Amino acid sequence: MLWVAVSVVGLGFLIALEIAARRYGERGPITDQAREVIFAPKSGTVLYVSMALMMVVLTWRQRFIAAGAAIGIDVVFWLVRWAVDAKMMYGNGALWVTLACAVIAVTRRTGRDRVLLLKGVGLALLLVAGRKTGYTWLLITSKTRPVVLDQYVATADQALGNPSWLVGRIVEATGTVGAHVLDWVYIQLAVAAVVVALYQLRHVAVERRFPGHHLVRTFLVIGLLGPGIYMIYPVVGPIFAYGADGGHWAVANLWPDTPPPVSTPYPMPFDEITPRNCMPSLHTAWATAIFIHSRKGPRALQFVGAFWLIATLGATLGFGYHYGADIIAGVVFTLTIETALRSLDRGWDRPGIQLVVYGAAVFTALLASYRYLSMEMAERPWVFGPLLILAMTSVVYGYVRTTKLWERKAASVHLPEPRREPQPELV
Repeated sequence: MLWVAVSVVGLGFLIALEIAARRYGERGPITDQAREVIFAPKSGTVLYVSMALMMVVLTWRQRFIAAGAAIGIDVVFWLVRWAVDAKMMYGNGALWVTLACAVIAVTRRTGRDRVLLLKGVGLALLLVAGRKTGYTWLLITSKTRPVVLDQYVATADQALGNPSWLVGRIVEATGTVGAHVLDWVYIQLAVAAVVVALYQLRHVAVERRFPGHHLVRTFLVIGLLGPGIYMIYPVVGPIFAYGADGGHWAVANLWPDTPPPVSTPYPMPFDEITPRNCMPSLHTAWATAIFIHSRKGPRALQFVGAFWLIATLGATLGFGYHYGADIIAGVVFTLTIETALRSLDRGWDRPGIQLVVYGAAVFTALLASYRYLSMEMAERPWVFGPLLILAMTSVVYGYVRTTKLWERKAASVHLPEPRREPQPELV
């Protein structure tokens, strides 16, 4: 019943976004995804990594058959597109195999096997739908939010030393090599997420069940809640509000060479094309989630998680997509969601409730301070800069302390009882 309820709510949400997108003359997430059954997908990588997630419920023999079928179908599509001179892209085969597994689950499987396969297919399609939903959300933010709050965030960022301007100059100094590496990491964030998720879900086919909590859950919730904040707090980013990419809508062409001057901020009008997707930084949020979930893996996976987090921070700031204030908000946002999901899995207790409430309060306070105390923050950077870092650090410390407490409790529950030696009978 829970899965049915979630499916109904999710379908209703997709239909609402489809209607909203149609009002602005664009395809919505449902139409966009249906087209990819035949037409060239926007991202073949996402479709293949989604299929990889689905295959955690299959045996190795079934995985080889599924992968071979997907590649074979893509070869046929590639030949047809080459013959008719159509747009070239892979990924249709992966989508066909995922949909075929859904049909097999309904028609050929029963009982727990059917439920497990449907969960695997649902996980894959949720990841794909989340991507499509994100595109539609960004369209809606650009059409429905005519003014942006970049001047407030940029002014508040003075307390942090204008990190986007600093990192932007560093990225420029590294040349094309550094920019290409960061760009690849930024674009392929889903690849790192699937690598970590596959490690967490590696025993699903054997145990015939999914773990209670894993990275994909956090990813999806971040993607669901984050765009809602965009609607409340529209921000386009330094490269648009203060850079050449903003055209005549920009305050001036300042990024990354000249830090913005300290002046009274005000809401500024912007175009109807650029997404208002800065506050909070969801790329930072997702990279933080990858880092957290990679900590329990082998050393190589831990390295991947740390590298992706550092490189993503470098890209979000160095390419002018985000302010430093966005990064702080993104970290707090993720840790609050992660705590709530872990509490939902293991059962709510006092430490979990306290941390969720505290994280939500800090996140709200950060957004309010950026909006209403930005001038004070810029005029007193040595006071407010450390306070911002301290606020984020307090949530990080609370998360580490709470999770360690949970781990100690779980270990004590599973400790074997001490062996009792038989006592000699008294005569």
